Amino acid sequence: EIYTLTNDTGMTAKVMTRGATLVELHVPDKDGNMNDVILGFDDVSGYESEGNQYFGCTTGRVCNRIDSGRFTLDDKNYTLAKNDGDKHHLHGGGENSLDKVVWNAKAFDSEKVTGLIFTYTSPDGEEGYPGNLSIRVIYLLVKAQNLLRIDYEATTDQRTPINLTNHMYLNLEGAGSPTVLDHKLQINADQYTVANEELIPTGEIAEVSGTPLDFRQSTRIGDRIEQLTDTGAKGYDHNYVLNVNRQDRPQHFVATLTAPTSGRLLTIHSTEPGVQLYSGNFLMGQTGKDGKVYPHRSAICLETQHYPDSVNHDDFPSTILNPGETFVSQTTYRFTTDEN
Repeated sequence: EIYTLTNDTGMTAKVMTRGATLVELHVPDKDGNMNDVILGFDDVSGYESEGNQYFGCTTGRVCNRIDSGRFTLDDKNYTLAKNDGDKHHLHGGGENSLDKVVWNAKAFDSEKVTGLIFTYTSPDGEEGYPGNLSIRVIYLLVKAQNLLRIDYEATTDQRTPINLTNHMYLNLEGAGSPTVLDHKLQINADQYTVANEELIPTGEIAEVSGTPLDFRQSTRIGDRIEQLTDTGAKGYDHNYVLNVNRQDRPQHFVATLTAPTSGRLLTIHSTEPGVQLYSGNFLMGQTGKDGKVYPHRSAICLETQHYPDSVNHDDFPSTILNPGETFVSQTTYRFTTDEN
């Protein structure tokens, strides 16, 4: 089932109950033309196919990677699906990860926003995780400006790790445009979490300065990506340690993404301490919406998150949710145009 949100400026978001997945996002370019700027498929069969690389979905219970699909919590060992090269746990696991289950949906409308509330309770032991986890994902479209906000809330009856994100693939020239490498990107981060060739964090936090990962100034994505082609990431697939100013509550500046031809400018703010930059290195020319093909590096993901494998790194910000607490996360996507 697909729900449609539209604001007063014509911006449209379509969200599907399978995976609480954002399937379309239409925003204006500098001339007022509306285009869909996220990758996806025309129908649910595409999302159930091998070609679906987490397009637009709610990702969890724990997004990104967990080393060897294992963690220990309160002296108990937990084993998870190894769905990343049969070695590691990725994006919540197998057949019952949050991107594959069907969520309940309810629309709401107020004077300033229109939105959807998706709810799902992941039972104790689902995908190997402890606790009955009750989750709400709220998509909010502001009526007077081109602003989408995604809120996440969750409660549990046992201590459990949680790390939720949206895995939208963006191309601000329009989904199906051949490359994202001409987009300019700025990321508000001086540091990143160092990872091994299998993209598992080593625990080291290093400076971006002097590396191809330095996006502190707005930089063309393609300028230095070839320096990373022969690495395990095959391009950009890195978690950035965001510069969090505690005065910026609740959300801090994450990134800007600018498309040269359309002039679309996306500004992201979030409550999360990290963001995964992924440059679509494993897109393989699958056919998506309207018969358009999605080649290698034709879209970018900016996944706001806690750091990967946090459950196995005590010095990373904790992803453990306790009974009686509420997990809260917010990310805002504001679309304007670059007049330069």
